[in-house]
Amino acid sequence: MKKTFILITTILIISSLKLAAQSFNLSGSVKNGTSKAIAGASVVLKNTSYRVACDAEGNYHLTNVPAGNYNIEVSSVGFKQITRSIKVNSDIAVDFVMEETVEQIRDVDVKAAKEKTFGITRLSAVEGTTINAGKKSEVIVLDDVTGNKATNNTRQIYSKIAGLNIWENDVSGIQLGIGGRGLNPNRVTNFNTRQNGYDISADALGYPESYYSPPSELTDRIEILRGASSLQYGTQFGGMINFKLKEGPTDKAIEVTSRETAGSWGFFNTTNSIGGTIKKVQYYTFFQHKQGDGWRPNSQFNVNTAYAGITYKATDRLSLTFQYTYMDYLAQQPGGLTDAGFKSDPRQSIRERNWFKVNWNLGAFILDYKLNDHLKLNSRFFGLSASRDALGNLDYISRADPNDDRNLFKDKYGNYGNETRLLYSYKLKGNPQNLLLGVRYYHGHTDREQGLGNNAKTGSRSDFDYNPADNDYYSKYDFPNNNLSLFAENIFRITPRFSIIPGIRFENIVTKADGFYTQVNKDFAGNIIYKKLTNENKNNGRSFVIGGIGMSYFKSEAMQFYGNISQNYRAINFNDIRSINKNIQVDPNLQDEKGYSADLGMRGNVSGVFNYDVSVFAINYDNRIGTVDTADANFNDYRYRTNISKSRNIGLESFAELEILHFIAPQHNNTKLSVFVNLALIDASYIDSKVSAYNNRKVELAPDVIFKTGLSYQYKKLSASYQLAYTSEQFTDATNATFTSNAINGLIPAYTVMDLSAAYQFNKTFSLQGSVNNLADERYFTRRADSYPGPGIVPSDARAFYITLQVKL
Repeated sequence: MKKTFILITTILIISSLKLAAQSFNLSGSVKNGTSKAIAGASVVLKNTSYRVACDAEGNYHLTNVPAGNYNIEVSSVGFKQITRSIKVNSDIAVDFVMEETVEQIRDVDVKAAKEKTFGITRLSAVEGTTINAGKKSEVIVLDDVTGNKATNNTRQIYSKIAGLNIWENDVSGIQLGIGGRGLNPNRVTNFNTRQNGYDISADALGYPESYYSPPSELTDRIEILRGASSLQYGTQFGGMINFKLKEGPTDKAIEVTSRETAGSWGFFNTTNSIGGTIKKVQYYTFFQHKQGDGWRPNSQFNVNTAYAGITYKATDRLSLTFQYTYMDYLAQQPGGLTDAGFKSDPRQSIRERNWFKVNWNLGAFILDYKLNDHLKLNSRFFGLSASRDALGNLDYISRADPNDDRNLFKDKYGNYGNETRLLYSYKLKGNPQNLLLGVRYYHGHTDREQGLGNNAKTGSRSDFDYNPADNDYYSKYDFPNNNLSLFAENIFRITPRFSIIPGIRFENIVTKADGFYTQVNKDFAGNIIYKKLTNENKNNGRSFVIGGIGMSYFKSEAMQFYGNISQNYRAINFNDIRSINKNIQVDPNLQDEKGYSADLGMRGNVSGVFNYDVSVFAINYDNRIGTVDTADANFNDYRYRTNISKSRNIGLESFAELEILHFIAPQHNNTKLSVFVNLALIDASYIDSKVSAYNNRKVELAPDVIFKTGLSYQYKKLSASYQLAYTSEQFTDATNATFTSNAINGLIPAYTVMDLSAAYQFNKTFSLQGSVNNLADERYFTRRADSYPGPGIVPSDARAFYITLQVKL
């Protein structure tokens, strides 16, 4: 693996160093309409390090600018921002005349007019105290997405992110299930999931499942970084997802927004927010309630989410932010189906006693301090107090519900941490450089109990109390863990266009397990024939260093190259130590997973009418953990979680979007029609396995093809979107079984889904939005569950209709 790592790194650097360009000088003047100089006006070549302020005479000079096409941006307080496309192939002079902005308001906050992005953009090389150069990044701008946000419709929101495999668990969008590049989508466990830069999962180290996902109506944008983000955000293979929440407007003391949504199967959603800025205080509050019955029987849900954020800008250099998030929900879960059951009636439910309850309390304090013009500090303190209770019959769906006491699993999560980053900007041989240093401490603690609920007392209702008479089945564990990380990255700009970005991360991880479990076997008559209580105390500590390197070459706004290779590490989590599911047993010799990921790609934006990103990737995954069907000596079927073998995922990810009317009718600049294509080709296989049943088999949950395409239309106050999403067939276990009687393992057939949405902005106060999801009313499924929401096939929803009225004051 080390030889491969060094070889790919060498190829990236050598191939990039061959790119060279001749440099020229760019100069000019910036004046107002009366030819008066605008001193201090900012002149920037977008997506480059070239920027300068005009002198007292309004003149600017940029030297050693490589040949190419650029977007030059000129801004100054009190004037309308100017953006112009230029071509540099010689020494040139470009003059600007700026138009004054006159507004009769108490406080003036001049901003550039917002340009529609059709929902997708990218991160800058440096943002705040993060380094994104050389990485594959995508940013979803929620205000520019015409889709069903009330239900967090994942197909629509993430439609332009290449290579995402999506699980559709519920109509309400309570939980997010996405995986990229052949990694498991289950509750986003293969991504480091954050909100405003801090962790939101149950336990980021020991149990990285996200039971809470920020509502789309609360979110301003979603930032996604792929595998190389392991050096800044953790050791995971998938990358990082950060939900950047909305903030109160800076130009008014109060703004009130209310959104009311009604939809199919009794769906109702009300979202209300209040935000604004008063002197040095910016605030934003949000409350959402949604409920519904679901497409299938036994699918009712009730969800409440609240958020409050307040920022105190003590000085121009110092700001203090406090944030609190609350979420609770209760959902009935209809359980899975067998293959025959899905074929006969995918809407049916043969489980009525399964329930799921979550309570989430997430707090954060964020300090931003600009020590000087070259040094920025960001420190985030965060903590979580939460619980998750699951109640129901988790026996195989091929067996009838015996209507005895149900399985009851209860988790309590308590964790806290701090991540502090320091960004230093300096110059080396005249070129600006950026150094990022960071430290992270994390402490997590999970209390996990397993037993039987009191069915005789509550019947099929939701009652999350144990039956004291069934203590033979009771198990309890404490899972404490600690993590200390140190990390560093540096952008070395060898030339103004070409950068090399090395990085390193040190990890110290300690995971513990202290508790007991009870093993009970019954005969066919239901009598206990074996019972054993086992005490466990495990302490696993390890320290290691991982590294990586990236490169970035900016030829022009229309053509940028990026590449990276980074080591990854995934520590076994609580489910890997002790499973709560009686259908699963865990290999006692389970090992951590190691490997590396690499990207090489090209992206760009041509005059704002053609946007593209094409890349190839590779993931080398040692000791990959998976599950296979097996049986014990008494012929009891169960699934066995173990290190399957090494896996190798390679593929192509591509996205392109073209604004068509620019070529057909350029004079109609108030109308836009764009078409996008999003294609991922994935080849994921187990290799070098000593077990022939796994060797050269396809990795589970890794479809060969993920394809999306669609149209986005805007005309004055009207916007609309249509999309088609296709996912090829995929397997659910390492042996590539196509069918099992319990329906946990087997083939997930290929499926195609279409969605249609539209919105109309009547005025600044009122707007109306509508969606038709699963337009063709397809019958399909995206997952086979081995536990909640119920073992077996989990059908996706049929065609559904939604309408939203928004009022903003």
